[in-house]
Amino acid sequence: MGDDNVIARLGSMKALLGIVAGAGASYGIYKLVVGRAGDGGVNRRKSAKSVTIQPGSLMAKVSGFKVVNKSDNLDPCAETESSDIHSKSAASLEPRHLSMLLSLLQSSPNPEERKNVLVTLGNAAAFTVNQDLLREFGGLHIVAGFLSDPSSEIRVQTLNALNNLSMNIRNQEQLKIYIPSVMQLIEMSPVNSDLQLAALRLLTNLSVTDNHQHLMKTSITLLLSLLVVSNEVLQIQVLKVLVNLSSNPDLMDDIVQAQAPASLVLLFDGCTSTSVLHRLLFFVGNLRAWRPSAQVAEALRTRQDSLYCVLLDNSSQLHRKLPLLLSHADEEVKTQVARLLT
Repeated sequence: MGDDNVIARLGSMKALLGIVAGAGASYGIYKLVVGRAGDGGVNRRKSAKSVTIQPGSLMAKVSGFKVVNKSDNLDPCAETESSDIHSKSAASLEPRHLSMLLSLLQSSPNPEERKNVLVTLGNAAAFTVNQDLLREFGGLHIVAGFLSDPSSEIRVQTLNALNNLSMNIRNQEQLKIYIPSVMQLIEMSPVNSDLQLAALRLLTNLSVTDNHQHLMKTSITLLLSLLVVSNEVLQIQVLKVLVNLSSNPDLMDDIVQAQAPASLVLLFDGCTSTSVLHRLLFFVGNLRAWRPSAQVAEALRTRQDSLYCVLLDNSSQLHRKLPLLLSHADEEVKTQVARLLT
């Protein structure tokens, strides 16, 4: 499709914005919504031209959809109705629509419109067929180009779209080059921001297999530091990445040598969220499966700020903290602790 034809059809493009393509096939797929607030403390940028939602358009139908999380208690009838709408929307999306959306994303001078296109592409990417088509159309690199957009909201929606696109192994091969940029976004963004959460979700997907985990090993200290200063939602997402990485024996040397905050051990406490504790204990279990040689262990002991000294060495305060968790109210926590103590 030539550029002239694409430009000539931008009017019909408006009906595509906001198409919802289903949600929740895996924990890594997220339904995206238009108009979600960006980072805390960051003012929204006013677009030069507002985007008009035409009555009866797909945009009008889906813009008010509630974001569905796995933990939500949904009414069965409402869930069925929502699924039907998703199916109809997905059936309306054709390859030419994806191509047109990518063209609009590149050409539109309107930040609000670009954000809406990213939301639509992200929802479309919940389906494998669209993940493949967007890769074949060069869409992965087009979308990733907005990781450096001045608008924090656009960066968030870019990460959300890439997150769904990353549920495809072939797509991960192209997306791996953006891991350093995603890490930089985490480091430079406000703590507990939507940007950090969206970036960590993407890293979770990219670290599920060991194909690209080595590209994250230089950021272990960043993840450990974020773990002790973030809220529960972010802590869980950080730990998902750390658990994935620590499941790879080839990365264990890098993980245990990473600089770690001494306050990390304070998280092993009854006051810590049970969901966080579960993942912390699983992470420690992975670490303890690693067996250093006597020479390596001795070398690690000379670095008092290493993760090895903070959590694994005989001098670690963790050995005092773990037995206290045997009286925790959660049975799984007690089971995991008992396993670590044997």
